[in-house]
Amino acid sequence: MRKKNKKQIAILVLKIFVVFIVLSVISFFVFRNTLLQKAIAKVSDKMTTDYNSSFTVKEASFKGFSDIEMKGITLVPKNADTLLQVSELKTSINFLRLLTGDVQLGTLEMKNGFVQLVKNENGKNFDAFLKNKKEDILDDKKDANYAERAYRLLNRVLNLVPTDMRLENLTLRMNDMGRKVNLHLKELKLADEQLESSIGVSADDIAQNWKVKGFADPRNKQADLNFFNTDTSRVEIPYLNERYGLKSGFDSIHINVEKIDMSGGELHVDGYASIRNFMVNHARISKKDVVIDDARFDYRFLFGSDFIALDSTSTVRLNKIKFHPFIKYSVAEDTTYQLKARIPKMAAQDFIVSLPSGLFTNFEGMEAEGNFSYNLDFLYNKNKPNQLVFDSTLKKDGLKITKYGAADLAKLNSAFTYRAIDNGRQQRGISLSSDNPYYTPMEQIPSYLRHAVLTSEDPSFFSHRGFINEAFKQSIIKNIRTKKFARGASTISMQLIKNVFLTREKTLSRKLEEILLTYILENNRIASKERMLEVYFNVIEWGPDVYGIGEASSYYFGKSPSQLTLDECIFLASIIPRPKAFMWQFNDDGNLKGYAEKHNDYIKKLMMRRGLLNPEDTLAQSGKINISGRARSRIRLKEQVPTANDSLAMKEFFMNFTNRTF
Repeated sequence: MRKKNKKQIAILVLKIFVVFIVLSVISFFVFRNTLLQKAIAKVSDKMTTDYNSSFTVKEASFKGFSDIEMKGITLVPKNADTLLQVSELKTSINFLRLLTGDVQLGTLEMKNGFVQLVKNENGKNFDAFLKNKKEDILDDKKDANYAERAYRLLNRVLNLVPTDMRLENLTLRMNDMGRKVNLHLKELKLADEQLESSIGVSADDIAQNWKVKGFADPRNKQADLNFFNTDTSRVEIPYLNERYGLKSGFDSIHINVEKIDMSGGELHVDGYASIRNFMVNHARISKKDVVIDDARFDYRFLFGSDFIALDSTSTVRLNKIKFHPFIKYSVAEDTTYQLKARIPKMAAQDFIVSLPSGLFTNFEGMEAEGNFSYNLDFLYNKNKPNQLVFDSTLKKDGLKITKYGAADLAKLNSAFTYRAIDNGRQQRGISLSSDNPYYTPMEQIPSYLRHAVLTSEDPSFFSHRGFINEAFKQSIIKNIRTKKFARGASTISMQLIKNVFLTREKTLSRKLEEILLTYILENNRIASKERMLEVYFNVIEWGPDVYGIGEASSYYFGKSPSQLTLDECIFLASIIPRPKAFMWQFNDDGNLKGYAEKHNDYIKKLMMRRGLLNPEDTLAQSGKINISGRARSRIRLKEQVPTANDSLAMKEFFMNFTNRTF
């Protein structure tokens, strides 16, 4: 009897539930247009209160069971240009998902409209929509579950991508202070999981037709799309050149999303992206077009409860170079940033020929034998910055340079003529041979000067192999703390490479070449440390059109290097960072200013502590400097009026001084 009662109760509950569903569907069907108008009114009120904008829809109604038609959609910020306008929009909504509060679009048709982004003297018409909102996935609180929030966000976005879509005559217009770009979507079709679109692009100096074509399945979270130009020429990126002086383009891009999966409390996003004939040109990168013929990125992104990471199974390929990156941001205990990169064993020649053209011009034509592998390990703890980990290791297997490119490092071992590049112009030739009366062999350079320069510029020159890991660590820590490149870690080896083989342009290309050439010079023992230091002393700039220690000694003191006193040697070492501004260290009596004397005294005491000087060496060395050579004419004496450059020079001097590693 009891079982019969339970069965009757279950049937009754089921009937009540069915009746409730039916009544809900009938109520929705009867009142759906009213609900739609209320939803539009709610959006309109939100736009008015939160974004100071007017949102209107001229006509909106349900057609059939779940189809919605809207006409005359506009969004206009107050006192600004129209941000959005669409003439016609038709869409269908998954009703069952709507009951659970999850909006999922089934179909979408949109015609004749535009999105317009305008920045002029009155401001931006989209400024109100850029307010800082607390985005779930970017919230770095320790209780933030990145996996769940990222998965929820991805689902929300993908559900708004219909499985059947047709867009016609839609335009994205950009006007940034007169710099105009139009992206005209002539047509986009998505049907049977196949997507195809045609986009007309016009800007001040660009007129192209782009295509996007491929597979797209938003419900199964998969895609495989190709992006290219219809006439097979390089796709040119508009706006960047006019706004930032950056030219960029490519032949094609292939984007694949293989899987988005949530399991075991972690979100995995797998796929790959590839690009062909990628070009970039910017004054800060290189003086030439930088081109990568073929690149591919096989990725696996991981989102955990307290971390976001690029898994180490990911692979980056640049031509023949392959490496495995690992990047992780974590708030598990402390906020940490981790980076690892591993290049498996590869042929050195494959590495050389795979370097992007235009970025390593001095390596073009270089040939090498043997193999190498490389590992980089970096870890920064925001709460414990001094525990920074920076470890860079290269393992060689029969590695040998058999032919040099434009930078022939072997010339350091013989006489050659050096020509500095200043402001893009090649300067007069400086002969590093006995033909030059100012050329100074190492044995004629006083030990005071050698020790003073090494103390100021590179104390561990004779023990390191081109780089100082600790200096790099301290440089990274300071740059992170100040959020700018406030400190470098340049060694004498790097300065020598920069002076003899490279230009003085401040580009990424020059810095990368400097690092690689320094490594080759130091680790292949191409020149001895003594010879490197001798060349350094004879080529570096010591003043305006003053190159080498022989010219410097004559220019400042009217004597040969072997006759220099201890104080004169320390002074010459102190002006290496800014040799053309040496005159601002002197007052109108021709004497060193107080800050300069303190700096030189500090170097002298440092040399004493390191056993490079004896107490007897400092006798009669008061720290006073008498400029008696031709350089005296550049010092502003009493009869000359000082300028504001004095205070500026003092500030820059101290910045250079504090940025050095002792």
